[in-house]
Amino acid sequence: MNLDLSFASTLDWQPLWLTLKLALIATGILLLIGIPLAYWVAYTRTRLKPLVETLVSMPLVLPPSVLGFYLLLAFSPQHAFGQWLEHWLHLRLAFSFPGLVLGSIIFSLPFMVQPLQSGFQNLPVSLIEASRTLGKSDFFTLFRVLLPNMKSALLTGTVLSFAHAIGEFGVILMIGGNIPGVTRVASIAIYDEVESLQYGAANFYALVLFAVSFTILLFVYLMNRRWGRLA
Repeated sequence: MNLDLSFASTLDWQPLWLTLKLALIATGILLLIGIPLAYWVAYTRTRLKPLVETLVSMPLVLPPSVLGFYLLLAFSPQHAFGQWLEHWLHLRLAFSFPGLVLGSIIFSLPFMVQPLQSGFQNLPVSLIEASRTLGKSDFFTLFRVLLPNMKSALLTGTVLSFAHAIGEFGVILMIGGNIPGVTRVASIAIYDEVESLQYGAANFYALVLFAVSFTILLFVYLMNRRWGRLA
C-alpha cells in the first residue's frame, strides 16, 4: 500500500485538538464522579452494591455500537429525555460536542472507577479508623488520608480514562457522527480518510494516537514501578 505524503501541507489538525479537548474534559469530570463513586462502592454494605458495580462495568462488555445507539435515542429531541434537555436546558446532545463528552464519560467510567475501587479496598481499614478517632470528617479522610496513600490507583484510573477517551470510535460515531470542527475527532478522521483512500493522512492520525497511547501507558508502568520500590 503506497502512502501518499502530499497531504502534509494541508493536514487538518482540528481532529487532534478536538480529541485532546474531549479527553481532557471527560477525564476531569470522571475524576469528580469516579472518586466518590469508587469510595462508596468500596465501603458500602448495601444490597444495591452488585447492581451498581454491574451498571458501572457494562461498557466493558457492551459493544460500543449498542451503547452509542441507546445514548443516541436518549439524546434525540424525538424522545422524552432529549425533549426535556432541549426544552428546559436548551441543550441538544445528539451530534454535538457536549454529547461526545457525556458519551465518553459513560463509556470510560469503569476505567476510572475500578482502579480506584481496588485502591480503596487495598488500603488498611486502620487508616479510616484512626482518622475518625481523631474527629476528622469523611471528606478530610478521603482527600487527605486515603487518596495520598493510593497514588498508583489514582494515576492508573486517570491515565486509562484519558487514553480510552482518546481512542474511542464506536460510541463517538453513533452519538456525534462526523461533523468537522464539532464531532470529527481523530478516530473518526482515520475512518474518514481510509474511506477516501487518503492513507497518508490516516496513517498520520493513527501514528499520533499510537504514540500518545504508548507514551501514556509507559508512563503509568514506570511510575507504578517507582512507587512500588518506594513502598
